[in-house]
Amino acid sequence: MAWFKKSKEIKTDKKVKIPEGLWVKCESCREIIYKKEIDKNLRICPKCNYHFRISAKERLELLVDEGSFVEMDAGLSSGDPLNFKDKTLYKDKLRENKIKTGLEDAAISGEATVEGHQVVLVIMDFSFIGGSMGSVVGEKIMRAAEAATETGKPLITVASSGGARMQEGIFSLMQMARVSAAVGRLKDSGMLFISVLADPTFGGVTASFAMLGDVILAEPKSLIGFAGKGVIEQTIKQQLPEDFQRAEFLLEHGFIDKIVDRKDIRKTVAKIIELLV
Repeated sequence: MAWFKKSKEIKTDKKVKIPEGLWVKCESCREIIYKKEIDKNLRICPKCNYHFRISAKERLELLVDEGSFVEMDAGLSSGDPLNFKDKTLYKDKLRENKIKTGLEDAAISGEATVEGHQVVLVIMDFSFIGGSMGSVVGEKIMRAAEAATETGKPLITVASSGGARMQEGIFSLMQMARVSAAVGRLKDSGMLFISVLADPTFGGVTASFAMLGDVILAEPKSLIGFAGKGVIEQTIKQQLPEDFQRAEFLLEHGFIDKIVDRKDIRKTVAKIIELLV
């Protein structure tokens, strides 16, 4: 029976090589899903409806009418006011992220139409240093709010950020006050501000403009908060609910107004403008 044993050994030694990049693990339900299936579904998990992170340019295509976007402040680029060095120099990290994303910083801003309604908008991109809000992102949001105030157009922001950018220190933290003041002037003028929260939205972004919207929308299962769940549990010495800081938890507790699927965001924003402007 030696021949049989040898044949059996040959079969068990065989390993199937699967090319990389064909499968993706969902961050919410942990299911392994065929990547092309997710891409065809607007980067949404078909199992649990979790919305994967997408770029600012991809969000722009989903939100505004085709060919209507005119970018503002495209040339703004961060400096290195603190000569900051962690594992790498901040200026080197900026250069790497510009190459990786094709953006000058973690947000794009401009004017566009949403189903024919003229708007001013700012969209953040998490892939650029975690969507962190430094001096350039803050300046773009402030200028967009001022443009909306002057022109009488609704302001729309889409947040996806880990918070303030530590490499810019106080120059980053002061953006929280600047953008909040600009949004305050916008609201005092009677203009509409719609804030859309994507996964994740945290830190100084949550603590400033992102939660100041007249209407606050969120993508399904997005993580939204100030400090992380682990930090809060260690501070209060209590275990928090499993869905704590998910969009559904925030909706249930009155922190946001509506959860909107990615495919419905344009028509939802347009409907809000029709009702409130």
